[in-house]
Amino acid sequence: MSDIPTDLTWTRAAPEDAEGPGPWIEIAFDEGDLVYLRETSAPDNVVTTTRTKWDAFVLGVQAGEFDHFVEGAES
Repeated sequence: MSDIPTDLTWTRAAPEDAEGPGPWIEIAFDEGDLVYLRETSAPDNVVTTTRTKWDAFVLGVQAGEFDHFVEGAES
């Protein structure tokens, strides 16, 4: 994990009323083009992607492209 910056500010993606340690997904952005993702239950396991790919993923989520992965989601 030595190539992961130590000064990242992690933001937890959890419902506002969520209590406890999760597991939740956390995201951090560096000053360049990289985006870091990790799960609170395994914080040393960090996935890295680019800002362009992250933005495309977020647009896909907003457009409902991944709704079929959500249990109980309507088709």
